[in-house]
Amino acid sequence: MNQIAALLLSLTALPALAAEPLTAGEFESYVAGKTLYFGLSGTPYGAEEYLPDRQVRWSFLDGQCKDGFWYEEARQICFVYEDNPEPQCWSFFKEGAGLRAVFENDPSSTVLYEANQNDQPMMCLGPDVGV
Repeated sequence: MNQIAALLLSLTALPALAAEPLTAGEFESYVAGKTLYFGLSGTPYGAEEYLPDRQVRWSFLDGQCKDGFWYEEARQICFVYEDNPEPQCWSFFKEGAGLRAVFENDPSSTVLYEANQNDQPMMCLGPDVGV
């Protein structure tokens, strides 16, 4: 009976271990030099290009890009972009062949998944030109 209880206890502990967010080093190792494309509920959401020195470029796939940087704080990966000084903090989890990202500023609202990746820069349009 004790063996069965120990086995059940060890099996229930496995999901907790698998649910640990990536550290900054693990995240950096995974994303360095890549462009990741994220989805939300089966639809394209956005892409982020991971540049040297923890610099990033984000787009909602509309040709408009925002430059920023990321850092680790309290086991979360936080991003600050040129148009918003407020950090956007996420927990990233390695799942299957990609990442799952949980928006920690409001975890009930946004959970993204990695839909694709490559090593090509994103297409960013220049500033708006007009009369």
